[in-house]
Amino acid sequence: MLTVFSTSKPFQGHSGIIQRNALKSWTLLHPDVEVILFGDEDGAAETCRDLGIRHEPKVRRNENGTKYLSYMFDRANEISRHNFLCYANCDIMLTSDLRAALELTSRTYTEFLLIGRRWDTNITEPWDFGQADWDHRLRSLALRSGKQNGPSWIDYFCFSRDLYYGKMPPFLIGRNGWDPWLIWFARKSKARLIDASRMVMAVHQNHDYAYLRQGAASLHSDAEASYNWSLGDDSAWHYYTVDASTDKLLRGHLRANRLGWLGPIKSRVASSFYWIWFSFLKVTRPIRHRLGMRRHFLANKT
Repeated sequence: MLTVFSTSKPFQGHSGIIQRNALKSWTLLHPDVEVILFGDEDGAAETCRDLGIRHEPKVRRNENGTKYLSYMFDRANEISRHNFLCYANCDIMLTSDLRAALELTSRTYTEFLLIGRRWDTNITEPWDFGQADWDHRLRSLALRSGKQNGPSWIDYFCFSRDLYYGKMPPFLIGRNGWDPWLIWFARKSKARLIDASRMVMAVHQNHDYAYLRQGAASLHSDAEASYNWSLGDDSAWHYYTVDASTDKLLRGHLRANRLGWLGPIKSRVASSFYWIWFSFLKVTRPIRHRLGMRRHFLANKT
């Protein structure tokens, strides 16, 4: 059916709670779902044992200890037992609507990328998965008190096997740039790009970003963000979002997205803006650093 893979932060405090919530929800997507967690962060091995999921402690890292996303994508492709894979950030809870969307899409297309906008929701406690309607209660909470974010806020990527195998630049996790590239590459490869935002409720459990202001993450975030943005196939960045989708999932049916052609145009405009913005930040960096200002907001959501 499906292999879901990810990596995590240490399983401590609120991060530990929401990461366990996410991983547990993935194990309940289907009786034959496979879940793989990469990395040897504190508590990862114990969590994998508790939830009965596969633990891959080895991950390629740069000199700062930041993980390479491309390594995890390729390794997951090599060891997964299913034809469909899904990378999800480790704070995203998923429910049976993802399985339904994947089954519907795979009956129509053999090569695709399925994505959708996330729902930002406050969850501070371990979720009660013991109740049969746990997923219904989760969706109700997100609808009642959460907020669906914009077209670039995508935290899960379901795709057909080999779509990215051996083809992804060496992106670093936790920095901007890799997620729009995944979408652009799917379109470039003529794979169908499916926007499941109206069908799949991917619940992002809100958290702070204090870890980006501490230790190595703070010291190296600027350079690593610039590194990710420097990767690509030409001089203009491919900042694709769900707006570039070829199809939309609406009311249980696949519909052609007749405005999808506008997505790449909007992406070009966005890439030009980001080029100007990063150039400005580069020029003003010495002044900002003397004033104690840093570009925390440029770090990618995780």
